[in-house]
Amino acid sequence: MTHKQVTIGKTDVQTTPLGLGTNAVGGYNLFPNLKDEDGLNLVKAGLNNGIQLLDTAYVYGLGHSEELVGQAMHDFDRHSFTLATKGAQDFSSGEQVINNDPKFLTEQVEASLKRLNTDYLDIYYIHFPDKQTPKAEAVGALQRLREQGKIRAIGLSNFSLDQVKEANADGYVDVVEDEFSLLHRDHEADLMPYLKDHQISFVPYFPLASGLLTGKYDADVSFPADDIRSQISDFQEPRYSQALKAIEAIRPIAKAHNATVAQTVLAWYMQDPLISVVIPGAKRAAQVEANAQSLDVTLSDTEYQTIDTAFAGFKSIESGKSLADPD
Repeated sequence: MTHKQVTIGKTDVQTTPLGLGTNAVGGYNLFPNLKDEDGLNLVKAGLNNGIQLLDTAYVYGLGHSEELVGQAMHDFDRHSFTLATKGAQDFSSGEQVINNDPKFLTEQVEASLKRLNTDYLDIYYIHFPDKQTPKAEAVGALQRLREQGKIRAIGLSNFSLDQVKEANADGYVDVVEDEFSLLHRDHEADLMPYLKDHQISFVPYFPLASGLLTGKYDADVSFPADDIRSQISDFQEPRYSQALKAIEAIRPIAKAHNATVAQTVLAWYMQDPLISVVIPGAKRAAQVEANAQSLDVTLSDTEYQTIDTAFAGFKSIESGKSLADPD
């Protein structure tokens, strides 16, 4: 089945509105007990089930995720999917420093190309802003790489609206990736409308809010201290109960579409006019296959509004930032 395509920014990069976040592919520094084989199978499951955007980053396993994604995609036509990666973490001093220096970013892109075993990247994101580099200079380095054919679209991740505006001084920015979900809606008022007005795509990460928006939790859940969810405000009161109540409004809609809560939530993002591509992560191939089925769920306007209204309270609540590594 052919799924609809979205265009990234002002480029000719096209992809499906559903991608795959690969932080659990080789991201041994983010998750315990990951197996390389599971990561490889996960990427292949995405590409075999109609997902056309793979989203990775240097910091997922310090290059290991990129290596595994590079291996997994080897069996597929390189032009049949969109490949995105990110960089800005500089370990040359022995500890992590965020670095947007043009020379450093250029080296990072070259290193990512090698690890991914490809001669071009469809999207390259500056993963985090640093404090010292003028943002338009950092983007200028990526523009030069675009002119050389090494990247096709320029992205920013975790930049504030003011930083995005500064970075886009020359109109070179094509896509912004940041945290956004039905539980974290603070970007709807300022960042997302600016992006739409300037033909810049928006890609939300953590769309399922660490699993809370899959509908698998109930009121009696508790997490041990070493579980990252014990530190996330979404899993603490009063947010947790408010989220569970809002999720109840999704269940009948999901049932009407023979879909899961997670598939229905993903379908909602894909119908949001301010969102270009949504990139849920996964740890198992079966999860990727299930997420891919959301490409076939189309909500009516009424259903879309019902979900929007159920989570309207999260537009005004100051969103508690998670302590997990972003993405």
